[in-house]
Amino acid sequence: MIWFKEPSVEELNSRHPNHIGTVLGIEFTEIGSDFIKATMPVDKRTHQPYGILHGGANVVLAETLGSVASNLVLNPEKNMGVGLEINANHLRPVKAGFVTGICTPLHIGGKTHIWDIKIYNEKGKLSCISRLTVAVVPAVF
Repeated sequence: MIWFKEPSVEELNSRHPNHIGTVLGIEFTEIGSDFIKATMPVDKRTHQPYGILHGGANVVLAETLGSVASNLVLNPEKNMGVGLEINANHLRPVKAGFVTGICTPLHIGGKTHIWDIKIYNEKGKLSCISRLTVAVVPAVF
């Protein structure tokens, strides 16, 4: 297991209720030994003007997953992870339903973490791939 402290889905879904993830309806659904998974609805909150999932919403899902994953790896009394760089390739449009993001580590270092996030439609087809680099900085809380 890569996590500093074993997290639960309930904990993740009840933390910090006032953020963009709750506005967009992102919910964590599964935590494995080296991955986390979350869903996001494809609806009026996440559509772009042409009625398909907005690429920016995909990026919010990806960064939410990767940032949370980094902070689950770190000792919160010493460090925190903050997004440094993100990229995304949007491969397939999604009109309705839900998308599911799965986040796995590519690199967990002392100063940076790199996460691979794959986002799938309800049929299990890949709709977006993203990579997030997180900077590890001293905790400020």
